[in-house]
Amino acid sequence: MASFAEQIGAKIRIHRISNNWTQEQLAELSSMTASYVGQLERGEKDVRIQTIEKIANALDMSVYELFNDQKEAFLQEQKWVWESISLLLRHSEQKQHQAYRILRELLEPSDE
Repeated sequence: MASFAEQIGAKIRIHRISNNWTQEQLAELSSMTASYVGQLERGEKDVRIQTIEKIANALDMSVYELFNDQKEAFLQEQKWVWESISLLLRHSEQKQHQAYRILRELLEPSDE
């Protein structure tokens, strides 16, 4: 089971990626460093409520909206999908892209 910090980090990363932002872009908009945003997303740092508020504001949402996501609730109901997402979110973006390419190759082989 993911720690509270990892769960918060996953929510931050999901919303950042849904905006097509890099960690650097979110960091700039929330007055943080990109390395700190990365640590938060990986659950390596405990996050303060003021930090959550800054991130929610940067994402143009309330703290409530950050934590009350219907799409995420649906994904959590799909056990294997949610566990796969959680696993991916614990790794760097480079490893995530690598895993995606492998998965895509397995599930959608080319017509060669």
